[in-house]
Amino acid sequence: MSVYSIKDLEHLSGIKAHTIRIWEQRYELFSPQRTSTNIRYYNDDDLKLILNIATLKNHGYKISKIVAMPPQLREQEVRKIGEEDQTYEDQMSVLTLAMIDLDEEAFSLALEKTIEHAGFENTMIRIIYPFMRKIGILWLTNSINPAQEHFISHLVRQKVIAATDKLQINESGPLFLLFLPEGELHELGLLFANFLLRKRGAKTVFFGQTVPLEALEEVYHKLNPEYILTAMTTKPETGEVQKYITRLGKRFQECEILITGNRIVGQPLDIPKNIRIMNQFEDLLAYTPQLAV
Repeated sequence: MSVYSIKDLEHLSGIKAHTIRIWEQRYELFSPQRTSTNIRYYNDDDLKLILNIATLKNHGYKISKIVAMPPQLREQEVRKIGEEDQTYEDQMSVLTLAMIDLDEEAFSLALEKTIEHAGFENTMIRIIYPFMRKIGILWLTNSINPAQEHFISHLVRQKVIAATDKLQINESGPLFLLFLPEGELHELGLLFANFLLRKRGAKTVFFGQTVPLEALEEVYHKLNPEYILTAMTTKPETGEVQKYITRLGKRFQECEILITGNRIVGQPLDIPKNIRIMNQFEDLLAYTPQLAV
């Protein structure tokens, strides 16, 4: 079972830690365990409870009424809300609950409902990626089991690939090569970028995970792309990032190189002239206005 700090509960539910502490004292909602240094920590059941409370509060229920409900009634009220139009916060709560329980059916149903209502692209940008960022932070701090993060990533990956497969390839569109550096396995963002570019008329060649620069250079000279797009989430190692992007800039001088990821966004680096940093997906689309629908 995963364990969460009170900040994790705040992060996932949107309810301030100070408020959670007040409720804990006033209503005895939780019975947190304590570490050897007397720091509170919470379990999956506590997280489920705070997510249900957050959903009900977002729909006008007062906390006094929520805590007076028997647990079964509280869950029934949350399910009723789930059958109606949901806010983005509600949808992320549903996805989080599905992740905790490793419930593929619940996750898929919630995702399909949202896609039907908001469209695939909006669902990814407004719900899935904010959700994945939250989960990624918990994964990096060892608050959740890595299996839970992989479970969700795999399901989302399937949806992105399926949506991309439905798009026609525009042979006359500007050519993008998409790859991840050696050792980099976090390809979900790059897969979605591939979808966005193809949807807007670009021709893309997707190489995926852990691609050596020597191999990329060989196909670069064969295909002569206008753009190269990559992401650096965990690789290269922190001390190697500057050296790596310098090599990228020199080896692929005749095209524009677009880079995103934690290893490079907001970092004090010397960026070669033919490299542009992308903070988010909207930056990618703004940089290629000729592709906009």
